[in-house]
Amino acid sequence: RKRKGTNERRKEGGRKVTGPKTNGTVRRSRNVRWRTGGKTGDEVALMDLTHSVRLLGKNPKVIGRPSVTVHSVGESKAIGVSTQLPAVFVAPIRPDIVQFVHTSMAKNKRQAYSVQVHNGPTGIVAGHQHSAHSWGTGRAVSRIPRVSGGGTHRAGQGAFGNMCRSGRMFAPTKTWRKWHRKINTNQKRYATTSALAASASPALVMARGHRVQSVPEFPLVISDDVESVEKTKEAVEVLKSIGALADVNHVIRSKKMRAGKGKMRNRRWRSRRDPLIVYNEDEGIVKAFRNIPGVELCQVSRLNLLQLAPGAHLGRFIIWTQSAFERLDDIYGTDKKLSSEKHNYKLPRSLMSNIDLVKIINSSEIQGVVRPAKIQRRTYRHKKNPLKNLGVMVKLNPYALTMRRLELIQQSTAKLAREKK
Repeated sequence: RKRKGTNERRKEGGRKVTGPKTNGTVRRSRNVRWRTGGKTGDEVALMDLTHSVRLLGKNPKVIGRPSVTVHSVGESKAIGVSTQLPAVFVAPIRPDIVQFVHTSMAKNKRQAYSVQVHNGPTGIVAGHQHSAHSWGTGRAVSRIPRVSGGGTHRAGQGAFGNMCRSGRMFAPTKTWRKWHRKINTNQKRYATTSALAASASPALVMARGHRVQSVPEFPLVISDDVESVEKTKEAVEVLKSIGALADVNHVIRSKKMRAGKGKMRNRRWRSRRDPLIVYNEDEGIVKAFRNIPGVELCQVSRLNLLQLAPGAHLGRFIIWTQSAFERLDDIYGTDKKLSSEKHNYKLPRSLMSNIDLVKIINSSEIQGVVRPAKIQRRTYRHKKNPLKNLGVMVKLNPYALTMRRLELIQQSTAKLAREKK
């Protein structure tokens, strides 16, 4: 096939990869952090969505660029400062661990509930507020307790049982249920690092539903001036300047009434999640952003999986301040040093540096040393009827051959006798 030129490769969004094992082929960029520029959302998704979703569950290393540009607060352009990309963004993306940890963590905020119980001789209240007694045997009715008295339809009706109208429930709930779940610390940290790594992939962020077509870069880092913003009006201008206001408007439009009885339990409305703003020092940023629908804030040392991956869905849109972004290496460590804030903790790493297993197996290096594939031909045995096939009958009953010979001798003797007559 004719090799494509530089302009053609640039139009396709690919880059030339050179080296002893790539043979100068052209492949799609697999960087997690890349500039979306003026591309539309459909172009961005087509370039990176399919590849990043395929990476889930395969322990990928999907980082290629070592630095991140810091953007100013008032303008949507870089301020000429770049910071080192933290090593936590090369952590393996493990949706199975995120799902398990998120499910357990979400159970730890539940409050105990049960049916109403009086500790004493009366016991359970719900379904037992009757003076009901069984009629016993001899009346051709079941021995279920029945409401006492007369003069009303309720008298004589069954009570107390879980099969009765207005009776108690089966296996009444108790307050001493196991409400909370213990989670291994290393599992929680693994899930957190996976969620942070997934937040740097624009494809995963867009697949989660965020409107980030105008965002200049992933991960998105802005200057520390935003930490001193005190007015919500100024906070809205900050979101507008970095291209995140479209996501806020999407959240406002998504507000809907909750289905079910949650409407009566102080959970009447539900809406989507907006950007998560991670800061280092609160100099007014919390009060400025907290009244914007869907926007959440978190201090960098208190990152929570329930905020990084709501609903256990990876790819939350995160906005970092520069000082918070630079602290990630101290909090989670790198591939060469342990964390300075978590005792003896080291980042998880991928088991495979190249996840394209099919390409590895089909490479000339592997195929040149493996044995040829064995072709197993399955033989089917034809079943024969022993009543019609003497050979099969002899295998089952060796004496059948003697019986057959005697039968032939008897037939020949009878034939000679008939001929003499």
